[in-house]
Amino acid sequence: MTSLYNFTVKTIKNTDWDLSSLKGKVVLIVNVASKCGFASQYTGLEKLYTTYKDKGFEVIGAPCNQFLNQEPGEPEEIEKAVRTKYGATFPLLAKLDVNGENESPLYKFLKESKPGIFNLHVKFLIDKEGQVYKRYSSKTEPSEIAKDIEDLLKK
Repeated sequence: MTSLYNFTVKTIKNTDWDLSSLKGKVVLIVNVASKCGFASQYTGLEKLYTTYKDKGFEVIGAPCNQFLNQEPGEPEEIEKAVRTKYGATFPLLAKLDVNGENESPLYKFLKESKPGIFNLHVKFLIDKEGQVYKRYSSKTEPSEIAKDIEDLLKK
């Protein structure tokens, strides 16, 4: 069975990250863009991250430029914007495609696990076994996910 742990991705610093290192953690993966109308959610994502990271929780931001050119920058620019403008400290992946012929295998797995309308700031909550537990729309504020995170951390 495929799980989050079967994937290796590139970080914003262009290093390989074997996601099997997240075994036993609850993970929230969000495709993001710093010039998107939902970019203000970075603040809420950071709050979730700082609240739960010491309890076995991880947030992963996955920059994407496939929606109206809302993440056109180079990795250094993206990271600087996220870190300085929004104060986000959680890990970021290298910019990737979430749709189309160059779709990231990770996103293929996420979307097949929990299908639905797809756009920026869609969030996928992964349980401790590496399976997609729930999918949230871009309109779902990060604070609305806290209860599900707490429930999964208790399991």
